[in-house]
Amino acid sequence: MNDLKEEIKSRLSVEDVVGQYVELKRAGRNLKGRSPWGVDKTPSFMVSPEKGIWHDFSANKGGDIFTFVMEVEGISFKEALEKLAARAGVDITKYRGGDPAVSRKKARAHDALNLAAKFYQACLVRNREVCEYVFYKRNLNRKTVAEFKIGYSPANGKALLTALEKRGFKLDELEAAGLLNQYKSDLFRDRMMVPFIDTAGNVIGFTARVIKGGEPKYLNTPETLLFNKSRFIFGLFQAKETIRREGYVVIVEGNMDVISSHQAGVKSAVATSGTAMTEQHLKILSNLTSDIRLAYDGDAAGVKATERAIMLAGDLGIDLTVISDYHGAKDPDELIQKDPALWQDAVNHSVPAVDWLLQKYEESLDLYSVPGKRKYSDVALKLLDYVKDEVERASYEIKIAKKLNIDVSILREKGERLSKKLEQSTKKFYKKPKTKAKSDKIEKLENSLLALKVYGGVVKTKIPLEIPDDDDKLAELELVFNSEHELSSSDDYEKEARELVNLYQQEIAKQKISTLNDKLAELPEDSDEFLDVLHEINELQKSQK
Repeated sequence: MNDLKEEIKSRLSVEDVVGQYVELKRAGRNLKGRSPWGVDKTPSFMVSPEKGIWHDFSANKGGDIFTFVMEVEGISFKEALEKLAARAGVDITKYRGGDPAVSRKKARAHDALNLAAKFYQACLVRNREVCEYVFYKRNLNRKTVAEFKIGYSPANGKALLTALEKRGFKLDELEAAGLLNQYKSDLFRDRMMVPFIDTAGNVIGFTARVIKGGEPKYLNTPETLLFNKSRFIFGLFQAKETIRREGYVVIVEGNMDVISSHQAGVKSAVATSGTAMTEQHLKILSNLTSDIRLAYDGDAAGVKATERAIMLAGDLGIDLTVISDYHGAKDPDELIQKDPALWQDAVNHSVPAVDWLLQKYEESLDLYSVPGKRKYSDVALKLLDYVKDEVERASYEIKIAKKLNIDVSILREKGERLSKKLEQSTKKFYKKPKTKAKSDKIEKLENSLLALKVYGGVVKTKIPLEIPDDDDKLAELELVFNSEHELSSSDDYEKEARELVNLYQQEIAKQKISTLNDKLAELPEDSDEFLDVLHEINELQKSQK
């Protein structure tokens, strides 16, 4: 694997890879630009061509070309490796330690699916009746049809099979690509074809809509070596640059909603493509933006989907809102057909997801009855268990208590009683992300201290950190040092190190107190261990004063 990485690095410079996403300008021996995550007010993104690394001081991220593509695209290391290998013209199969047969099978599936998409596109333009459906009934223009590679699967059940067999594909290869049914003929017939395109631009499957009626209305590619519905996000390939630039993403329910939205000018729309939202979906999107807007229906299914999204969002730091005003239309596609400007207006006026859900609960429950009050408080408190900001949570508690005409202390007491039961009942269904071992602030302080220790020659001030032996990490620390101390003199290094050590020790103590408080909540109050932990917390708090 290291040989493969080095081969790719030898062919791709860090400035060329990063330069596709960030406008870079020369700053001495390094290059400087704005954070692709939009968190800086002044350029704080540094690239070292000599070392082949980058570091974003505002987002506290750094690494090589692989970590950059992983972060900016929201993809796994394997996907980043494959994407950069393709760009560098490196044959990845020569370096794989896995089964070469599986690699060949995946490559053939990719080839078959990409050819299938071209075949379906050619079939679309040759069929006048289908063109009328796509261009006039669905109101899609030629640019949109080309962008999403929309096509048509002929009614003849052997059309695609025959075409691909002529290109040398065998039945088992087409089955592996998810293109055949159980009878060894075309899976998709007489349908409008919309490819599933991964973040590298490859076709990995299809969603197919009936044209003349029939069931199922939509038919999707089954799970294959290439297509995994729990990870795939429809429209992300077309939307990712807009999401990064505009700072938000819109999640709609249907694939056609995505296509209509892009044509209407809201190009940050995506969908989870025929499956419920998963934690993996949210993690992928949260790498691009923390502003996620849900465009779900206001029916019972939409309420449940929004509730699930809030639970999954948990500790991911996501600003979850809901687009609710469809101006009388049933979904985004219908609203866009009515007036594209109204859809853009709806996107611009999304409301916090918790507020939207509370309103839906209020509409469905009788808050003047005792059972209604009890049910409302149950579901509201369950929801607030996933609101992590203390101020935000307190504001909602006051709002809910006022709605129930009770004192907020009563609501909080009930919340404390329910929280343990709620945790037990939900953890089997929803996995909360694990808390990071270190906070971003601690990691940033460690990098600064190590940079001073290694490259600033600080020895008088005792820095309680070991010098790393990893070359890439040392190179990143050099970049940190050059950026943070380019205007400093060596006389300032010791003074700054002392100040940073104090801050670092305070942050470590805060984190330890937080961990001990979590532990304390799980211990019986009359146990010796409870008293020991409490004493340790008190001592740590004293040391901070």
